[in-house]
Amino acid sequence: MNDNRTDLVLKAMAHPERRRIFASLHRKPEQSLFEICTTSHATNGQALSRQTISQHLNALEKARLIESSWKGRTKMHSAKASPLKEAYEDVLKPYLQERNAMQIHITSIFVDDQSNALEFYTNKLGFKPKNDIPVGEHRWLTVVSAEQPEGTELLLEPSDHPAVPPFKNALMADGIPAASFRVENLDAEFERLTKQGVKFTQAPIDAGDVSMAVLDDTCGNLVQLVQLHRQT
Repeated sequence: MNDNRTDLVLKAMAHPERRRIFASLHRKPEQSLFEICTTSHATNGQALSRQTISQHLNALEKARLIESSWKGRTKMHSAKASPLKEAYEDVLKPYLQERNAMQIHITSIFVDDQSNALEFYTNKLGFKPKNDIPVGEHRWLTVVSAEQPEGTELLLEPSDHPAVPPFKNALMADGIPAASFRVENLDAEFERLTKQGVKFTQAPIDAGDVSMAVLDDTCGNLVQLVQLHRQT
């Protein structure tokens, strides 16, 4: 993110009303101007004009913190968190990060077929390819979060070692996930992935501080999706 974009993001989020609007759109995407005005009034007890709300939305949109779509003649608004995360990476993280702390660079999951796994983990789950290097008859094949391209890599590792198939089969038989991925909105991810034909062995359930669901990655593994609930 360049300095100008970072400045726009920080300026947009400096106003408390814009932070409330962004939080509302993050909790519930695709809101109309009328819904945003109603939610804003209900949240802080202060009635703001449509013009004022529109000005706040323009500032958020200019910073690319919201994205718009149309339902008929109604303009819908949704929060877009990636610029905020990029601003954090650029501005705050260098000062908060422990310089000498050990970090997880690569983690792995055994897959039955690397090509099928790459298709599933990118086209279905939304990860981005990172490394694809031929290594004999297989590949050093990694993916990363679309929002953290320099973050931890997930290695899609072949299941050729004799110890792997029994291990994977035992996990599957007992319903134990081989990996766990965090999402911001579990219900939305469940709906999106179900529409794409992804099979869930466990629909979303509330478990106190977290909500969880479990899917089949079509490559011999169960994968858990987790949403952390913010403490108030």
